[in-house]
Amino acid sequence: MTEQRIALVTGAAGGIGQAAARRLAEAGHRVILLDRDESVHELAVSLAQAEAAEVDLAQEGQILELIAGIAERHGRLDVLVNNAGISPHEDGRRSDSLTLSLADWDHVLRINLTSQFLLCREAIPLMRRHGWGRIINISSRAARTFTPTAGAHYSAAKAGIIGFSRILAGDYAADGITVNCVAPGRIRTALSETGSSEWLAELYSAIPVGRAAEPEEVAAMIAYLASDEAGFVTGAVFDINGGQTML
Repeated sequence: MTEQRIALVTGAAGGIGQAAARRLAEAGHRVILLDRDESVHELAVSLAQAEAAEVDLAQEGQILELIAGIAERHGRLDVLVNNAGISPHEDGRRSDSLTLSLADWDHVLRINLTSQFLLCREAIPLMRRHGWGRIINISSRAARTFTPTAGAHYSAAKAGIIGFSRILAGDYAADGITVNCVAPGRIRTALSETGSSEWLAELYSAIPVGRAAEPEEVAAMIAYLASDEAGFVTGAVFDINGGQTML
C-alpha cells in the first residue's frame, strides 16, 4: 500500500461503530467518523489520523456534501462501513406492526436503508478510481429470522440491506470492490441494552453462548472484511450472534 487508505464509518460515536473505527485506525487507515452525536469529535481526537463529521443521514444533501468533501480533501475513499441505524422501542419493546405509522416506517427505512444506498452510490466512483474498495454494510439477525425485539420497519430495512449489497457485489467485483454484510445478534450497545435486567437475562438465555457480544467482536470481522486478505470475499453475510441463528 503506497498511500494511506481512507475509511468512513457511520454511527461512529459508540458501540459497533466506535469499535470499528478504532480497529481501522489501528490498521493504519485515516478514519472519518460520522455521527449526529457531537461526541464523535472527541473520539476523533483520541485516534491517530482521524477526523469527524456531524451528518444527518436522513438528508441526502448532507450526504452528498460529505462525500464531495472527502473527494476534495483526500481524492479517495477506500473503505465504507455503513453502521448507523435506529431501532425505535418503548421500554425495550418493539413497535407493534398494526399500530406502526407510515411516518415511523419511512423514517427508519430512510436512516437504516436509504442512507446506505446513497453512501454506496456516492462512494463507489471514488473506489473505482483506484481499482480497490471495501464496503461493509451492517445488517442484523432480524434480517435473517424472526426476532421478538425488532420492529417490522427495522427488520425490513435490514433485510433490504442484504439484497442491495448482493447487487452491488455482483456489479462491482470486477472493479476490485467487495461488498459484504455483517449481521450481528445481541450486542452490548446503548441501543440494545434497553429494558429491564430480567427481560435482558431472558434474551441472553436464548443465546447458545449465554451472553451478548462485545462491539469489539463485531469490529474484528469488519476489520477483516476491510483488509487486503478479504479480496476474494464478496456478496457474503456474516452472522455474529453466538449461535442463535444457524443457517
